[in-house]
Amino acid sequence: MTDAMIEVTGLVKHHAGRRVLDGVDLAVRPGEVAAIIGPSGGGKSTLLRCINGLERFEAGAIRIESLRLGAAEVAEPESLVRLRRLVGMVFQQFNLFPHLNVLDNVTIAPRLALREPADRAAATARDLLKRVGLGDKLASKPGQLSGGEQQRVAIARALAVRPRAILFDEPTSALDPRMSAEVLSVITDLAQGGLTMIVVTHAMSFARRVAHRVHVMAAGRVAESGPADQIFTAPRTDVTRQFLLQLDATDR
Repeated sequence: MTDAMIEVTGLVKHHAGRRVLDGVDLAVRPGEVAAIIGPSGGGKSTLLRCINGLERFEAGAIRIESLRLGAAEVAEPESLVRLRRLVGMVFQQFNLFPHLNVLDNVTIAPRLALREPADRAAATARDLLKRVGLGDKLASKPGQLSGGEQQRVAIARALAVRPRAILFDEPTSALDPRMSAEVLSVITDLAQGGLTMIVVTHAMSFARRVAHRVHVMAAGRVAESGPADQIFTAPRTDVTRQFLLQLDATDR
């Protein structure tokens, strides 16, 4: 897809002798929200970690705008610095620095990675924290926040370096339903603002409502890709049909 912002081609990743990613192809256009769903162990989180340079891979390539990474380039420090400036990531666990307050957690990356002056980084962080509903928590430490609040700080931190795209790795999996709704509301707001995103999620209602395209992963492959309505109402593969049937059975 020549107009894609993020393009993954033939990605292969092994772990402990097992082929975790088996020739994954995936493309995301600018401003698109791509949801990745599928059974556990299908390679969803590993794919995100490869796109963000946290995992090396054995074959294939990743392109983000003009930056192209093959299996060799992803290990080069210069390539990783460029990659991290293009793509932010929000993890299942919040990974905040427990000894820093909320404001410092959000400003540390712009100050250290982008060499931004402290006052400019702080002004940006305040705006972002207001955007995620935490403008009154600047001096709080992570341990004083709820799980949903900590995840919203993590989202503000990812946005602080002004990435071109953000990857979300099951951002609500550690949260209760109320906190999940808070975080998904923030992600929905970002989507409506035109931010390019890839979201690995088990929140099917969110994927169906917000995603432009849904990719179903199983056994290290993309089994099916398509518009959200098509995936959820007229799946074309047995893998997708079986996955959705299992979800229905769990809901009952």
